[in-house]
Amino acid sequence: MKWECKDALEWGWKKHPLGAIIPEGGNARHFNTGSWRSLRPVLDKEKCSQCLLCFIYCPDSSIITRDEKVVDIDYEHCKGCGICAETCPRNAIEMILESQAQKAK
Repeated sequence: MKWECKDALEWGWKKHPLGAIIPEGGNARHFNTGSWRSLRPVLDKEKCSQCLLCFIYCPDSSIITRDEKVVDIDYEHCKGCGICAETCPRNAIEMILESQAQKAK
């Protein structure tokens, strides 16, 4: 089907083609998106005060907690945005190049 778009601003909602569809809430866990990352957060557990700000602000829910403490980072879903590192008041999260992390393994 070909859409003629010259008068799209005058269309009602029924004429617009469907865009992205989210069939169910919480479906992001089914898709590993960590391969997009160029920067990787690295947690220094010695510096971490367990304030959980990184957990609160992470848009990908990639901060893993157990018993109200940060225990790890879910690299399968982390996209490397760096919000966790920016919000950490103790600088316990450092962003490093993904290529650097691969060499350290």
